Amino acid sequence: MKCTREVPFFNYPYVFKSQESEFLSIIKKVGEKGAFIMQEELVEFEKNIANYVGAKYAVGVGNATDGMHLVLRAAGIGAGDEVIFCSHTMVATAAAIYFAGATPVPVECGPDHLIDPESVEQAITPRTKAIMPTQLNGRTADMDALQKIADKYNLIIIEDAAQALGSKFKGQCAGTFGLAGVVSFYPAKTLGCFGDGGIVFTNDEEIYRKLSMIRDHGRDENGEIVMWGFNSRLDNIQAAILNYKLTYYDKEIVRRRELASLYKKLLRDVKEVVLPPGPDDDPDHFDIYQNYEIEAERRDELKKFLEKNGIGTIIQWGGKVVHQFEKLGFNVSLPFTERMISRSLLLPMNTSLSDEDVYYVANKIREFYGYKEI
Repeated sequence: MKCTREVPFFNYPYVFKSQESEFLSIIKKVGEKGAFIMQEELVEFEKNIANYVGAKYAVGVGNATDGMHLVLRAAGIGAGDEVIFCSHTMVATAAAIYFAGATPVPVECGPDHLIDPESVEQAITPRTKAIMPTQLNGRTADMDALQKIADKYNLIIIEDAAQALGSKFKGQCAGTFGLAGVVSFYPAKTLGCFGDGGIVFTNDEEIYRKLSMIRDHGRDENGEIVMWGFNSRLDNIQAAILNYKLTYYDKEIVRRRELASLYKKLLRDVKEVVLPPGPDDDPDHFDIYQNYEIEAERRDELKKFLEKNGIGTIIQWGGKVVHQFEKLGFNVSLPFTERMISRSLLLPMNTSLSDEDVYYVANKIREFYGYKEI
């Protein structure tokens, strides 16, 4: 039987078609100048996005994974050091630590699916040098608790804020709490480009100076090679597109929060489902809803049912958190996180969704569990 409605998890064509003429004009303008790498568009975007989050500096890089890796190197973290991270994250977080030469140490998430401060403190050893919280799904962790731990043990904080541009904790933006923070511009992100891209925020002038050189083969402002570096630069076309999209980014966030409120309204009585915090649940948190991650009983059956009804969902990372990938060599048990990921499901959450789409998704979930349609 044909579905009555199609709701893809993410509508990639919509991202371009929604403002096709503007995007083509931007690409044409940059192309006609021949300004593709490390030019005016990148400088302007770095300035504007730093102002947006309230950071002194922003450094555009090829992707967020590179950004985390380069920050760790700039901070002098490497062989013999340990960096604590939440296992409920994309493997990129741990990979950045690993390729910097340090040891990634996975810990539990809490009920909000973000890093658990108590688990962090329990994992600290004499080799621990940093905490790398992932600001997952568009929510910022309890940074007061993490900073207290960092101060107690003389650790630095580097934020994986890949999914959290504009998310806030007590009024402060994700990516601006620690020594540095990194955001992703992957196309499906809340602020996405048309390829890979990332940015590093920092208020530390020395880290900014090092990052600016490391991303560009170790070149200083005079073009002199003064250190070993990498090739990881946000290109000008992507920077120009992102700079334009930044002008209406707040409207995108408003819409995501509206969608989250609607999901909560329609599903809050479904006892078989645990919803993420709502937009107005906690005055300390301003969430941007990069993803809408629920926990659901009979998760796999629910996913298949929704798929049959034209609804796209995702089980993050194939249903495994980082420490569960056996080939990576972790030997640790994290019971809370393991149970959570076995129940986790991402529902459609993006600005291509209409209210009617959300009603359709929610009512199919209600139908699956035997609740009356709203």
